[in-house]
Amino acid sequence: MTPTPISSIVLEGREFFVKRDDLVDKYLTGNKFRKLHPLLVTPNKAFDKIISYGGTQSNAMLSISAMCKQKGWEYIYYTKEISKTQEEKNIGNLYLAKMLGMNHIQIPHTKYRTVINELQFNLDEKTFLIDQGGAIVDAKEGLDILAEEIREQRPNVKALATPSGTGTTALFLALSLPEYIVYTTPCVGDVNYLKKQMSALANLPDNLVILKPKKKYHFAKPYPNFLDIYKKTLSSGIEFDLIYSTGMWECLLEQTNEKILYIHSGGVSGNESMLERYKNKRLLV
Repeated sequence: MTPTPISSIVLEGREFFVKRDDLVDKYLTGNKFRKLHPLLVTPNKAFDKIISYGGTQSNAMLSISAMCKQKGWEYIYYTKEISKTQEEKNIGNLYLAKMLGMNHIQIPHTKYRTVINELQFNLDEKTFLIDQGGAIVDAKEGLDILAEEIREQRPNVKALATPSGTGTTALFLALSLPEYIVYTTPCVGDVNYLKKQMSALANLPDNLVILKPKKKYHFAKPYPNFLDIYKKTLSSGIEFDLIYSTGMWECLLEQTNEKILYIHSGGVSGNESMLERYKNKRLLV
């Protein structure tokens, strides 16, 4: 694959560089493309079925669906029960993933954790389980490739940044690029939750810096300041997602001052449904 390009943008008078991993593919994009690299190069006949679980707005859910369509694999995705209105929406990541062939299974909230914990015990040799957010140890292979691309492109920066759900991308980038500071911030849960998620994969390196959000944000909830950041970055010439990138950009603009290479995580396919939520909350005209 040809290395993804690096663009530059100006925000609040500061120049930032952006690694355009959002340009890889319409649905299989960004850090999810990197995490899934080991499966993308796996022979099609190695598996018949992929199983995963998580939220209905997940970027990983959509990327895995796109991968399974390419590979000819059945894809089963488990979530907690959702409303009939949400299930019937014809926009957003859930709708797109189902259009790509995903089999969506809903579990009552009270039974969800039990069912998810039992998934790993019911696998055959032709079935592969991907934990929520694509958090697999093998993901390091794809992120090592990303790290090598960055080294070869030699951006004029000493720091990188990428938002975190499970923290897989930030962790493995920091391990692969010890010569750079790697900034991240939790978009799901708090700093302690993020550290726990990453520590399950590897020891946290010294060059990994977790920026604390200025307030407690609930995942995927509309916030006026996030909408302002989305508009600001969009006017710079690049669209970023409304769930993960907004919190990262807020931290970078308020807590850092050096030149930074932002790793674009993709996920902009979910913006349509998020913007609808902003309109419903009367935060967007």
